[in-house]
Amino acid sequence: MVVIFSTCDICDANEDKIGEGRLHVLPPVFLGFGKQVRFFGQARTLKVFEDNVLVRATLETPGQGHVLIVDGGASLRCALVGGNLGVLAEKNGWAGIVVNGCVRDSEELNGCNIGIRALALHPQRSVRKGVGEQDIRVTIAGVAVSPGDWVYVDVDGVLVAAEKLH
Repeated sequence: MVVIFSTCDICDANEDKIGEGRLHVLPPVFLGFGKQVRFFGQARTLKVFEDNVLVRATLETPGQGHVLIVDGGASLRCALVGGNLGVLAEKNGWAGIVVNGCVRDSEELNGCNIGIRALALHPQRSVRKGVGEQDIRVTIAGVAVSPGDWVYVDVDGVLVAAEKLH
């Protein structure tokens, strides 16, 4: 089943939830990559800093239509997701990835049939130490995201909701 939605329509229909803090709009700082300009799913979260070992390990698991939220500390010094991880995410059924940090291999990412949002592009890969946390509450551009929150993304923005809104 294909679900068509608009983040603008979701905001208009849920102004009460915005006022109550149950629906948040991330600041408009994210660039879009991948073939899917519109995607949604429940959040899985990671907190890493300039280290993408946990990103790879998570994307190697079945995504089941989830959206991976990667809190990379807004670092602009290296990429946390590249073309290989984009292919892996597509292969394993992830709906999309939102990176509070950088990605690389933009041409390869744009060939993947998932949606990706990130702060910027950076050609350098991350270190690989395996340091980070998963399935915890993270903060992305000032907005708290918990595992299981619903994430809605289209060309107009990124929304985080405490409940399913479609």
